[in-house]
Amino acid sequence: MRIVLDRPRCEGHGLCEEAAPDLMHLDDDGELVLDREEISDADSALANAAVRVCPVAALRLV
Repeated sequence: MRIVLDRPRCEGHGLCEEAAPDLMHLDDDGELVLDREEISDADSALANAAVRVCPVAALRLV
């Protein structure tokens, strides 16, 4: 499974970072950075939570 970021859609709210801090973070400019695009089975619940909380649907799992 991979997490995909639609960068132009992302508004930097940071809710995904709160849901999955081991997978992503906001940099100093407020841009989302994916620390890992490949998601292990162990991290799938965190990735799903991050996708669900994004208010602009900038994240998706494939």
